[in-house]
Amino acid sequence: MTVVRIGSRGSRLALTQAEQAAAALDAEVAFLPITTAGDRDRSKPFGEIGERGVFVKELEEALLAGRIDVAVHSAKDMTSTDVEGLVVGAYLPRDDPRDALVGASEVRAGMRIGTASARRRAQLLALEPTLSIEPLRGNIDTRLRKRQERGLDAIVLAACGLDRLGLAAEIGLRFDPDVLLPEAAQGALALQVRAGEEELVSRVDDAETRRRAEAERACVATLGAGCLAPVAAFHDGATLHALIADDDGAWVERRSGDDPVALAHELLALR
Repeated sequence: MTVVRIGSRGSRLALTQAEQAAAALDAEVAFLPITTAGDRDRSKPFGEIGERGVFVKELEEALLAGRIDVAVHSAKDMTSTDVEGLVVGAYLPRDDPRDALVGASEVRAGMRIGTASARRRAQLLALEPTLSIEPLRGNIDTRLRKRQERGLDAIVLAACGLDRLGLAAEIGLRFDPDVLLPEAAQGALALQVRAGEEELVSRVDDAETRRRAEAERACVATLGAGCLAPVAAFHDGATLHALIADDDGAWVERRSGDDPVALAHELLALR
């Protein structure tokens, strides 16, 4: 049997996700943990490290160089458009796409909340302008520890990551997308392969997840969003919803539609 070489980041969550992909593929696999720029520097804001994709670039380079056969990504970490020579050969069925509040069961005036996401920051401040949003980076275990060490009232993480690590009990509130619109493709795992080698993973592709995630990614790609841009896109199965905001949440615009490109242009016209 041919061994499929799977590359992923080396965090506990990333390895759990790689194991999830391997189980879906039901093939003999070898795992190759790869350190990305976002893993090496856990203190600088994302914009000082690079554009969107700081957690995937090295994995994509390993694919292109032939060192691995499949790269497993949290789809929300990927650049909004595919790298030349690479494609998403499969999306696994999407898990909970929502953001989660850890440490509290509601957002209250004056809370100190940790997050490194400009998207979350803008929407949280739009929800409650008196919040103090403090930068917080690191893997899930690190951020849970830092919340305690820094005495933060709460932090915001992707619900799916906590679920995958068996940490759902940490969640005090799962934000409705009407309140906090998720990151494009949040909750989905993407199996990236070299163009022309889709057959390695295509049998596990979930068509509905692909339809929704690709619409969200196309919308964000048209918006030209980088890691620091407060934008979001989420398809609820019937309609695509998108958002654009300023950094402090004083200005937030949401629109809904069917065409990702048209929806993005509608939002861009409001800037």
